[in-house]
Amino acid sequence: MRERTLEPIITQDLDEKMVLLGGPRQVGKTTLAKRLGARCFTCPHSLTWDSRPDRAAIRAGRFQARADLLILDELHKARNWKSLLKGLYDTRKPDMRFLVTGSARLAVFRKGGDSLQGRYHYHVLHPFTVGELTGQPPVVDPRRPLAIPATAGASREAFAVLRQYGGFPEPMVRQSERALRRWHQERVERVVREDVRDLSNIRDLAAIEHLVDLLPSRVGSLLSLNSLREDLEVAHKSVAAWIETLESLYYLYRIRPFTGPRIRSLKKEAKAYLWDWSEVEAPAARLENLVAGHLAKLVDHCRNIEGFRADLHYLRDVDGREVDFLVTIARRPWFAVEVKTSPRSAKNLRYFQERLNIPEVFLLADEPGLDIDDHGIRNLDIPTFLAALP
Repeated sequence: MRERTLEPIITQDLDEKMVLLGGPRQVGKTTLAKRLGARCFTCPHSLTWDSRPDRAAIRAGRFQARADLLILDELHKARNWKSLLKGLYDTRKPDMRFLVTGSARLAVFRKGGDSLQGRYHYHVLHPFTVGELTGQPPVVDPRRPLAIPATAGASREAFAVLRQYGGFPEPMVRQSERALRRWHQERVERVVREDVRDLSNIRDLAAIEHLVDLLPSRVGSLLSLNSLREDLEVAHKSVAAWIETLESLYYLYRIRPFTGPRIRSLKKEAKAYLWDWSEVEAPAARLENLVAGHLAKLVDHCRNIEGFRADLHYLRDVDGREVDFLVTIARRPWFAVEVKTSPRSAKNLRYFQERLNIPEVFLLADEPGLDIDDHGIRNLDIPTFLAALP
C-alpha cells in the first residue's frame, strides 16, 4: 500500500483542529483515514453516514469510550451536518481528534447551518501523481523557481502508468484495460445515480448521464454552456446548475482565464478538466488533462498546506493567443505551461511571458529526454516536469 503525501500533514494538523478531507469518489479517502488511524492512534473509531446504525450513533454522540480518533465518513449527506459536527467537536474529549471525509466539497457544500470557521483544516486528496508513485515527492516553495530534476528516472514508468490508467488507486494498481472500462461505468453510475440524487434536487438523472458522456470530449476547450444546452435540449440555467453539482462532487473542475491590465484577455469562459483523466479518449486532451491534474494538486498544496493564495488559470486573449496553464501566487504569475504532443512554436508563451513578466515558462512535449533552454523558455519532456511537482 503506497503512502499518500497528505498522511504526515494530516497527522500534524489533527493536533491543532479537526481535519476535513475532500476528494473524488474512490480516490482513497477512507483507506487513507483508516491507515492513518491504525498507524498513529491507539483507538481509532470509524463511522459512516451511509450506515443506519452509524447514523444513529453519530446523532446521539455515542462513540467508543477510549476513542482518540473519530473518523466520520460522508457526514456532509446529513441535512444539518455543519451544526451536527460543530456540536460533536465542541463537546469532544480533550484527547479526541476528528477526521471527516467526503466525496463532496465539505468546505462549501450545504452552505446553511452553523459556521465551522476556525475549527478545521481542509485538505483535498487528489489522484496519484508521478511524485507519489515514485515515492519522491519534491519540496516546493512558490517563492522560488521549480526544482526540475536532473533525470526523470522512475518518473517515466510512473508517467506511463498514469497516462494509460489514470491516478485512481483501483484501476492504477490493476493495470487492466478491461478492468478500467468496467470501473469507469460503475464509478460514473454511482456518481450520477447515488451522489447527484442524494446531494441535490436534480431529478432528471438521464440528462445528467448524457452530460457526463459529453464532457470528456470538451476537455481542454472553452466550456460553452450554450452548446451543452443545445445538445441536451434543456435550459441554460439547468446546465449551469448541473455543472456546479458535478464540480462539487469532484467529477470535474474548471479553470478560468487570467486577467491583467497588459493583455486583452477573455473575461468569463472557463475550461473544464476531469478528475479522472483516463476517461478522456483523445490522446492530446488526455495528456493536457493529466498535466492539469498535477498542477491542480500543486495549487491545493500551496493553498491548503503552505497557506499561499495560489490559483490555476489559463491564458487567452481576444486575438486567439493561448497558453494552457498559468500558476499564480497572490495574483502574481509564478510559471506558465504549454503542453504539446511534440515540440512546437513557443511564440504564444514568449508573448505572454513578456507581457506579464512571468518568471518561468515551460514548453512540455511528449518526447523522452527533451531538455532545451530556448532563450528563457524551458523545453522539457512531460515526466521530467511532473517529477518537480508534489
